[in-house]
Formats: sequence, structure tokens, C-alpha cells
Amino acid sequence: MYIYNVTINIEESVAKKWLNWMQEVHIPEMLATGKFFEAKLCQVMIEEEMGGLTYSIQYSTESKETLERYYIENADKLRQKTSKLFQGKFVAFRTELNMIHHIKNFEKS
Repeated sequence: MYIYNVTINIEESVAKKWLNWMQEVHIPEMLATGKFFEAKLCQVMIEEEMGGLTYSIQYSTESKETLERYYIENADKLRQKTSKLFQGKFVAFRTELNMIHHIKNFEKS
């Protein structure tokens, strides 16, 4: 399994609007590409020197090949929408993670 991670620092003045847009529009559009089977939206709990709020969105996909197809077929269009709506109000960086091992613990402490 691969995880496509997008970390975004967004200005506080538009953070609420951005967060709503992510949940209502962007993440559903990402999943609708058929390239990802799960998305997790997390707030990064650190205080940035540059200010703003930082979030990590993790999209899970089956393979590196599927992620490459996303880059070719969908990435530019979806990134342009974000840039147009929140131009100059955010910085983003993207990383790819290859899942090595996954453990779930369902026992109660």
C-alpha cells in the first residue's frame, strides 16, 4: 500500500473556509478519481514559526503505479482548483510513503 501525503500550512484567515472545502469538495473529488480508497485529514499539532495552521491529508492507494496514474491523469486539474481558490494563502509539500507494516490493536487497555 502507498500513502500520498499532502502537508499544507494555511493562513488562519481562510483556514475554516479551506477546511470545509477540503471535506465537502476536494477530498471527495480525490476519492472520485478511483485512485485512492481512503483519505485521512489530520491537524498537525505544532506551532509554526511562520504562523498559520498545518494539516496533513493522507490518501491511501494500492500501488505506486496507481499513484503515477493519478499524477498523469488527475493531479494538475485538482491542484489548479486549490491554487485558484486559495492563491497566496497556503504552502504545500507532498510526500509518498510506502507502507511496510501495519498493525491494528483492538484490545481495550
